[in-house]
Amino acid sequence: MEVELMHQPGNSAARMIIPAGETVTAEAGAMISMSSDVQIETTTHKRGKGGVMKALRRMLSGESMFLNHFTPGANGGEVIVAATLAGDMMVYDLDDEELVVQSGSFVACEEQLDVDMNWQGFKSLLSGESVFWLRIRGTGKVVLSSFGAIYQLSVDSEQIVDTGHIVAFNETLDFTISKAGKSWLQSILGGEGFVCRFNGRGTVWCQSHNASSFGRNLGPMLKPR
Repeated sequence: MEVELMHQPGNSAARMIIPAGETVTAEAGAMISMSSDVQIETTTHKRGKGGVMKALRRMLSGESMFLNHFTPGANGGEVIVAATLAGDMMVYDLDDEELVVQSGSFVACEEQLDVDMNWQGFKSLLSGESVFWLRIRGTGKVVLSSFGAIYQLSVDSEQIVDTGHIVAFNETLDFTISKAGKSWLQSILGGEGFVCRFNGRGTVWCQSHNASSFGRNLGPMLKPR
């Protein structure tokens, strides 16, 4: 497929041009519009297959239980998708490799890619962020989203990133989660809390806004029903 990113960086959408004979998989609810002859199949895993356990695992990572599979007619077609939160989008070409994606950032991918959940261990539980991240592996294009602007950091030894600002990273990177300051008091009072310390060589994609922090600030302003 070909992907055209539109209205970047604040309110991005992705126009996916799908040739005849190909299928694109997208997060449930991501579709804005599509060609009239595109067929949709909704499953809990790959097209034509079920997979309740994989669906439940995706739910734990913050994604939908269901995936939509878009297949165009004989002349091909297009599907336009977007994320729930306003921000930027990116396209990454996997070449027989694996990408680790933070929950909520997955939008769509080519059908042959495998999307599964990965348990990050109790070190992620302590960070206050999701303890389950998605692992996307294989060869093909994947469309990701961010809350706010998205940018990449090249890691050649060590890089520290706030856990709430991570969109995705190469599986070649190792990471540990630790407090941001020299002491727990400094970390809490400074508002940073936990950070992710990446080691090795690879790329980390970051988002300029933290959805969890945004929700905490917005919550008290909302009127009760």
